[in-house]
Amino acid sequence: MHARQWLPLALSFAPILFSPTAMAEGPASAATFEARLRFEQVDDDGFVDQAEATTLRVRAGYKYVFSPSWSAYAELEATAHLGDEDFNSTDNGRTAYPTVVDPDSTEINQARIDYTHSASTRVTFGRQRLAYGNHRFIGNVGWRQNEQTFDALDAQISPAQGFTLRYSYLDRVQRIFGEGHQNPNQARWNLDTHVIDASYKLGPGTLSGYAHLYDNQTLPLTSHKNFGVRYAAQSAADATVGWQASVEATRQRPYAEGADINRADYFAVEGGVKLVGNTFSAGIEQLGGDGRYGFQTPLATLHAFNGWADRFLTTPVNGLDDRYIGWKRGFGDFNAQLVYHDYQADRGGADYGSEWGAALGWAFAPKWNALFKYSNYDSDGFGADVDKLWLSVEFKL
Repeated sequence: MHARQWLPLALSFAPILFSPTAMAEGPASAATFEARLRFEQVDDDGFVDQAEATTLRVRAGYKYVFSPSWSAYAELEATAHLGDEDFNSTDNGRTAYPTVVDPDSTEINQARIDYTHSASTRVTFGRQRLAYGNHRFIGNVGWRQNEQTFDALDAQISPAQGFTLRYSYLDRVQRIFGEGHQNPNQARWNLDTHVIDASYKLGPGTLSGYAHLYDNQTLPLTSHKNFGVRYAAQSAADATVGWQASVEATRQRPYAEGADINRADYFAVEGGVKLVGNTFSAGIEQLGGDGRYGFQTPLATLHAFNGWADRFLTTPVNGLDDRYIGWKRGFGDFNAQLVYHDYQADRGGADYGSEWGAALGWAFAPKWNALFKYSNYDSDGFGADVDKLWLSVEFKL
């Protein structure tokens, strides 16, 4: 039986597992709740009007613990706009405005069974939040109000000291556009995807090798496979002057029914220094392109890479060379960040533009956080100039 047939059947047991009677019996069961109110403003030179979106996202869940090893978790998520819809949510038809991908939606965000044999062995089955490493290839896109989750089987084991194996089978991805989106192929993709990751603690860091056999059955021509390696290291926590560094290389090729042009390489290197509470970093990220196809990471948390203005969610066919510098520092209950990007084509070296961003987070009370965030993209021929501003308040139980 294909996973797409047995997964809904398994999830159909959720009403039984989470009935009031069952909940009362759980030895360490617990409810979860979180809410985020956000204002987003987008001033895009490609549009006459600027977008302004005020949205509220609420999540409520319950974890029922059967035993020390077994538990079940279900979570509902609802996103709604407040006030006028002066933005294009991709589902509201307001195409005269710039896009803010936070459409109104209500859905089952997670519904999963967890088995934990020990700290080194676990298995999760069902709809779940899923992320690998730094989210560059697979992530939950937690920045958007409606996060990305997967109908999947995820298993991890550590058979030896410092060595970890992880495998995931991805049957479907619920994307950030919401369960009720008017275009079902936008809302979710049916997958037949295998993800394998092996990591080993080596020296001051961790060496990882991975394979992604990405078969998108909704958009078969986009299917591809990735084979890559990453090494990330950092100094001891008590070092007077700290440091961190990482290097990664990946080869992408066609897979399943993927188009033959799906061929590109990826390379990234980053270094940083921690000094007197400050963290300074610099790096280069290269997503290859040959004029027909650019290196793609369709399941990634893309907002975390190549600038907060989100101009490069899809890699251009001539690729992308992103050179950046950044600074971070904590000030008591505050956390500040500055970042600057310079963008060029990987093939031909044409200038795309530059971008700078600033963020200030404030943990102003227990379980409460506020965020100010701003990004300015200055185009040099790729897309239009854009300014984006976010103000948000978040509560987590």
